[in-house]
Amino acid sequence: MANDQQPLTKEAILDAAEQVLRRYGPEKTSVVDVAKVLQVSHGTLYRHFPSKSALREAVTERWLLGLASSLQEIANQTEGQAKDRLRLWLDTLVVFKRNYVLEDPEMFSMYRSVTQEAVKLIQDHVHQLIQQIAQIVDAGVKTQEFQVDASEDAARAIFLATSRFHHPAHATEWLDSTNAADFERVWQLVLKGIS
Repeated sequence: MANDQQPLTKEAILDAAEQVLRRYGPEKTSVVDVAKVLQVSHGTLYRHFPSKSALREAVTERWLLGLASSLQEIANQTEGQAKDRLRLWLDTLVVFKRNYVLEDPEMFSMYRSVTQEAVKLIQDHVHQLIQQIAQIVDAGVKTQEFQVDASEDAARAIFLATSRFHHPAHATEWLDSTNAADFERVWQLVLKGIS
């Protein structure tokens, strides 16, 4: 909670916003609710975030940066085969999103709606993920494990081919009993295409 002795930070606001979003859900949460948790006026929050939409976007951006950071660690690995790193990267993305639906449905609901509203934020995030895949593919090309003409084009194709398993529009399908087998079939097809 904020008080007169400590300045209000962006992180403190985002932490409080997450807390409130989980309690009330994204549709019922207001900037006033977040301000109450922080014990400040809602006008104080508007100095940091000009609207409820901007606050929700910032919460989503922080979550996406955390995800991208975890995935970047995999992309940066140099041990083992590139195909194993690529599979680990995809598995991590898929499991992360699936667990988000199951364990944090209110936040996932907010993330899902923000993906439709904050086009630039999502475009930047997708670009970052494709660059990470390209990094792994490029490593595989250098070791002659993969045979592609352009790593970034291959990475974009891989991202799009697997989107059913990580794009929020398909979240209801992730719990289907055939999801794991479907993913395995797509993975084998992708692997065959780049090997």
